[in-house]
This record gives sequence, structure tokens and C-alpha cells, in this order.
Amino acid sequence: MTDTKTTKATASKAAPKKTAAPKTTVTKKLVAKKAPAVKKTTIKKTKPSAEAIYKMTEVAAYYIALKNGFAGNPSDYWIEAEAQIRTIYK
Repeated sequence: MTDTKTTKATASKAAPKKTAAPKTTVTKKLVAKKAPAVKKTTIKKTKPSAEAIYKMTEVAAYYIALKNGFAGNPSDYWIEAEAQIRTIYK
């Protein structure tokens, strides 16, 4: 009986050793470079001149009349165009 105990004890002691995990190489992660901060520019909204408003109204009245087939009164087209331009440039 002593022989079997000693063989069992030696068998457990003689178990193969765990081998270390294979070494892996560490690669550097590519890091995206941040773009330089862009300076924000502010756009100043200025009111157009009276001449510019007149030209815009003239063009708008033309397109309103074109859409209507030039069948109405030109003054009505002008008034409608003025109203559209006024809502844009309050």
C-alpha cells in the first residue's frame, strides 16, 4: 500500500508544468491627429441698400408675373413682390 501512495504522490508532483503564453509583440495604435482649431468667422447681416431692394423687388415681380402668364395687373405683381422682399429683410 505504501508503494501505491508514493506513486500517486509522485505522479501528481510530476505533472507537466504549465508553459507561459507565447510572447506577442505590441503594435502602436495609429492615432488620428486633431485638425487645428478653425477660427469661426461671424457674418454680419446688413440691410441691403434701397437700390438693391428695388432691384430684388423688380426681379421678384417679373417671376411672379411669369408664373401667372402676365395675365394680371403689373401693380399687383409689384405689391406681391414687395411683400415677399419685406418678409425676408425685416
